[in-house]
Amino acid sequence: MVLERTMKRLDGSEEDLSNYKGKVVMLVNVASKCGLTPQYKGLQAIYDEYHGKGFEILGFPANDFMGQEPGTDEEIGQFCELNYGVTFPLFSKISVKGEEMHPLYRELTSLPEPIGGEVTWNFQKYLVNKKGNVVKKIVPRTAPEDPEVTGSIEALLAE
Repeated sequence: MVLERTMKRLDGSEEDLSNYKGKVVMLVNVASKCGLTPQYKGLQAIYDEYHGKGFEILGFPANDFMGQEPGTDEEIGQFCELNYGVTFPLFSKISVKGEEMHPLYRELTSLPEPIGGEVTWNFQKYLVNKKGNVVKKIVPRTAPEDPEVTGSIEALLAE
């Protein structure tokens, strides 16, 4: 179960992801210097729209694609707040591919296709239902506010 682990937040505090059980959760690997970085705006928009209904976004900065997340945790937090007003939880930088892959992403990528498989780029999104099961993978180029994404979120919230 992907939500049965403790992760470090950008501020260094530990957070038990099981706190998010019972909610619809989007897990997304993020980066500050990527062509897809403007998706932070869309992520914040859907967070604002659905958070009060039981939706969470958990952002995991990763520097695995062309060095597009070079900053420290503090720099990442400042960038996200100043440029995109991010208020959803962001966690300490991890690796989402290769030998250094974090156990959370090792679990995600080992799920059967079409949910599992390799993380192909920054801003790959996974939806987790209220029971804590990963139910959908959304490719990086699909914008957070795309009807495919918001429709999936709404359907999961209605379960």
